[in-house]
Amino acid sequence: MRIAVTGARGFVGGAVCRAATAAGWTVHALTRADWDLCDGVWADAPEVDAVVHAAAAVRDWGAPGPVWHANLTGTRNVAASFPGARLVHISTASVYDPFRPTVLGHETEAPVRRYLTPYAASKAAAELALRGRPDTVVLRPHAVYGPGDRTLLPRVLGAVRGGRLWLPGDGTALQSLTHIDQLTAAALLACDRDTRPGTYNIADAAPVPIGEALRALLAARGLTVRLRTVPTAVASAAAATAETAWRLTHRPRPPRLTRYAIGHLAVERTLALGAARRGLGFRPAPTSFHGAASW
Repeated sequence: MRIAVTGARGFVGGAVCRAATAAGWTVHALTRADWDLCDGVWADAPEVDAVVHAAAAVRDWGAPGPVWHANLTGTRNVAASFPGARLVHISTASVYDPFRPTVLGHETEAPVRRYLTPYAASKAAAELALRGRPDTVVLRPHAVYGPGDRTLLPRVLGAVRGGRLWLPGDGTALQSLTHIDQLTAAALLACDRDTRPGTYNIADAAPVPIGEALRALLAARGLTVRLRTVPTAVASAAAATAETAWRLTHRPRPPRLTRYAIGHLAVERTLALGAARRGLGFRPAPTSFHGAASW
C-alpha cells in the first residue's frame, strides 16, 4: 500500500505515518516543507493508493480567515491533487450541532447550519465540499487523546489551579473520547478500497462520564487534583462575558472558559459507532489512560 499523509508532523498525521510504516506501507509524509496545501493544487503529487488528509488548523479562537483557508481551501486542493486516490479525510465530531446534546449521534445528523467557532464551521464546509467525490472516507473523531497530544491534555493541565479543576456542569455528562490508536487504526482501515466509502464516527468502545474521565486522566499523570463543579448556566454566562471582553481587547489567546468548551464538558457528546463497525470493520477498544504519565 502506498499512501500520502498531510500534516505529517502533527499529532494525528504523525501517528498515522508511524502506524502505516509499521504495517510495511510506503508512506509519503507531507509537511509544509514539501507542499503548502493552501497554495494550490500540487501538480507533481506522487502516485499513491490513498491519501490521509490530517492537516488542519485546529483552533477555536482567533481570526477566522486562516482557519477557513487551511480547512476548506486546503481540503479542496488535496482532493484535486490526488484525483485517482482514495481520500481519507480526518474531520471532527465538532460538526454536530453545538447548541444541543449529541446523544449517540448518527452520521446523517451533521453538518448543520450553526456553529460557535470557525474551526467547526470550516470542517463542516470541508465535508460538504467532498460530497460527490468518489472513493472518499470521512472520519469524525471526538476529543482525540493519547501520546503526542498537543491540545486536549495541555488544556486540562493548564486549567488546574491550586490543586483544583473547575468543571462546568455536574461532571456526569457522557462523552465519546477517541484514543489516537483508535483513530489511526480506523484511518488505515479506511485506506483499503475493500472498505466502504462514506462518513464514519470514530471513538473508543463506550462513552464515559466526563468527571470520571478527567479524574482517571489526572490520576494516571500522578496528579492529586480536586474536581469542583459550577452550574452550567453560571459557567455559560461567565464564558459569554469573557469572550466579549477578549474580543474587544483583541487578545490572541482564548479565555480559560469558552462556550465551545462548555459545550464539550457540560453537555452529552456521544457517537454511534455502528456504521464504522459495519463499513470499515472498526473494532474499538475501551477508553484508557494507560501510560499517560509519559504523554
